[in-house]
Amino acid sequence: MVLNGSEIVVECLKEQGVDTVFGYPGGAILNIYDALYKHSAEIRHVLTSHEQGAAHAADGYARATGKVGVCMATSGPGATNLVTGIATAYMDSVPMVAITANVTLPLLGKDSFQEVDIAGVTMPITKHGYIVKNVEQLADTLRKAFEIAQSGRPGPVLVDITKDVTGASCEFTPMPQKPAERKTSYQEADLKQVLEYIKQSEKPFIYLGGGAVISEASAEVAEFAELIDAPVCDTLMGKGAFDGTSPRYTGMIGMHGTKASNLGVSQCDLLIALGARFSDRVIGNPKRFAEDAKIVHIDIDPAEINKNIRVDASLTGDLKAVLTALNSAIKAQGRKDHSAWMKTVAELKEKYPLKYDNTQLSCPYIIEELDRITKGQAIISTDVGQHQMWAAQYYKYTKPRTFLSSGGLGTMGYGLGACIGAQVGQPDKICVNIAGDGCFRMNMNELATASRYNIPIIQIVINNHVLGMVRQWQTLFYGKRYSQTVLNDKVDFCKVAEGLGCEAIRVTAKEEVAPAIEKAIALKAPVLIECVIPEDDKVFPMVPAGAPIADAFDGDDLARKES
Repeated sequence: MVLNGSEIVVECLKEQGVDTVFGYPGGAILNIYDALYKHSAEIRHVLTSHEQGAAHAADGYARATGKVGVCMATSGPGATNLVTGIATAYMDSVPMVAITANVTLPLLGKDSFQEVDIAGVTMPITKHGYIVKNVEQLADTLRKAFEIAQSGRPGPVLVDITKDVTGASCEFTPMPQKPAERKTSYQEADLKQVLEYIKQSEKPFIYLGGGAVISEASAEVAEFAELIDAPVCDTLMGKGAFDGTSPRYTGMIGMHGTKASNLGVSQCDLLIALGARFSDRVIGNPKRFAEDAKIVHIDIDPAEINKNIRVDASLTGDLKAVLTALNSAIKAQGRKDHSAWMKTVAELKEKYPLKYDNTQLSCPYIIEELDRITKGQAIISTDVGQHQMWAAQYYKYTKPRTFLSSGGLGTMGYGLGACIGAQVGQPDKICVNIAGDGCFRMNMNELATASRYNIPIIQIVINNHVLGMVRQWQTLFYGKRYSQTVLNDKVDFCKVAEGLGCEAIRVTAKEEVAPAIEKAIALKAPVLIECVIPEDDKVFPMVPAGAPIADAFDGDDLARKES
């Protein structure tokens, strides 16, 4: 059948199982929006307040559902407004296809109105980028984009289409969706080496990253931990891949990880990294990281092996497939018993629990109440800063795809768009975004998106009237010189929310927290809860940048040092 380029875009989206697109129209992309209008019964379009919100919503949709997220924007500033969201998805390996339209082919390269080389701009932050200048190449390009986005280590792909291509016609032949490939390429000798290290180990520790979520390997990870009788810590991106209520779970590792995880990893004799990339925020001083341990790295991306940390053995491939083979081999050898080591780790957990000042309203208390009321079953998105770390520490994630946060890029303003995308993708879930007042200012206009479609998200603003994490560093390392981090101005977030069509609740005391959360859930509408907390609350434990993770300190340690 003969279709024009815009109709081909829509038909290809339908082929790929796309049911939702997030975006913002403009002149260059009008033909595609006209086609979307005609197919609105098959593909839902969510009009965001800003293109960056569309990219974050597509990201949140992808993380919450496991599908490819799709966002759209017009040429020039519309396309460049997607850049931060694309980079966020790239750093966290989120499958996304960003579709932009550009000026017509004769106007390319002439500094035409709203012309930007968006494929060139995004080259370092995408798995691949295309500019389509021939309508006959459009369908194959879109299909390839979806294949690349979700195969191997997932990530964003950009498809830029000139406006004349969206209006030109050609023959279109429907094709079935091509399944994503997750190749496994390790050698049998590598597997035997890992098995030998496991056999020799008396103090193994599992370090779990976002790859466990992406590969849907939660069951295999749980079985692996039982078979080798080991404790488990996770990164920010690995939250929910292992049950956070399990006795084996020691909490997050790294700069704001628990002392039990940081000390346990520092004392182990075998560290097994599953789908993790040894981020600087995790390892601290690389020369002092797990220095007494053999290190095994299992990851789908061969480029990650030996990139940040030299390892003793590695297995390259999809984590679910690799662990299936590994678990089968361990079962044949017999389950390991490391009861003495597990007792040592349990003592570390008992000696160094997470704690906070419970005499006043605080973010940890709010998150614990949220966890209790939602029974740990909500999808939690966050922005970046103190509230992000507290959300990682104090909510008990038991399932994958329930914690959405910008781990690699650290994008302020990420959470609200992501929460909207998650709620659209998982409408039966309670979806909550936790943001600091500094982050919320970045993209709070997306509350208008939530109210426009009555998307029942809960936006919790942790308002300490400062840029909390930066202030914490200024307090500890910059002599309390609070340069440009005080936000104590006249902005009223509740009035902003109401002005954008949402319900609003202000909380200033502990006893108001539970009723506010319960009311927000019952309303089944977009609600903002502003929680006013002290300006100098700090996230502990903490590891100074570049220090060994075993040097983690908390408020008690700081008080002893100062006295």
